[in-house]
Amino acid sequence: MKRFSILILAAIVAVTGCRQQTFTPRPTLPLVLSLAADTSSVRLAGHGGSEGSIAIIGEPSDALILARRFLAQDSKDNIDGRSQRDSLPDFAGESFSVVLDANNAPYAHFLDASTDESRPDSLREAAVRHAVFAWGGSRQSKVLVFTSPMQAVYGLFDVDTLQQLTGGRSHLYSPVKIMLADAVASGASDVAVWASREVRSAKIYEQVFEEMGEPGHLTVITPDQALDSRTSLRSLLRQYRSTGLKLDALVLDSFSLDPLPLRSEFAMIRQGATEEDQAFARMLSPDFVIIDPCTSVVSATYDLLRSENLFTHHIHRPVVHYYETRESATGELSYQEVNAQYANHAYVQDFD
Repeated sequence: MKRFSILILAAIVAVTGCRQQTFTPRPTLPLVLSLAADTSSVRLAGHGGSEGSIAIIGEPSDALILARRFLAQDSKDNIDGRSQRDSLPDFAGESFSVVLDANNAPYAHFLDASTDESRPDSLREAAVRHAVFAWGGSRQSKVLVFTSPMQAVYGLFDVDTLQQLTGGRSHLYSPVKIMLADAVASGASDVAVWASREVRSAKIYEQVFEEMGEPGHLTVITPDQALDSRTSLRSLLRQYRSTGLKLDALVLDSFSLDPLPLRSEFAMIRQGATEEDQAFARMLSPDFVIIDPCTSVVSATYDLLRSENLFTHHIHRPVVHYYETRESATGELSYQEVNAQYANHAYVQDFD
């Protein structure tokens, strides 16, 4: 088995051994201990059972794009779970609580060490407060999906700690963890991640991959900006080529990045029309896969609900409630329910 190492690429490629870099666990937040000490909080930590909602929490555009995918998904037979469309949404009968965290977005400023606003503990606290909201009221969320890659490291541990202290039973999902698990399950050992500069700088994927303890290589790349994703893809491949590694899987760390044009571009590359395409094609493994967050999260959630018998089994179209975070005059965080038209036109312009 190959020794686990990590490579990070920007404009210049730098190689480091991940085993030489240890990420220290963070102490429990005082907020978590305070909530756990409140006996009423035991009612908050995910006791909704199959009737609970699926909460999608994060920066508004990401949360809305993922919600759209959940609502449109129809790849399974709703009776026996076969991979066959039946003209019914796969999540028929389910309710969704979509938390549009406009108040804290963009999350990148929480981890920007070059500014006075670097407050990673505030990002962790936001995750906890959003979880408490999702568990409360009629929502009683059974699944919490935190769309931001940053909360895979800054938040999920704290929410899980609160659950353990209060006997909660909800399931916590991070696209980062799900996508890396999908890459490993595909048999990939040499994995590239297409990520923003902020995510790359925060070493989010490195920390999660180290925790997984899998052999192989992880390469995090911020490609050059371009007018279209195909051009950016070629920038990524040029940077990756300098590692000398095969490419088994490409993980897309963006809900707005459509994998379909990228698959089409890879099909053209395999035809080898140019010398560069031939070089890229030799780099790709025969079983190369593209892994995107929408597909991975929706698939994992479906499999969870089916295996744990957590579907409601109600017969109606999925129901969605949207909540926008706002700051009150006293500085307190509040959650204002908004309608679908407002949410989609405010944050995802192409939603129809």
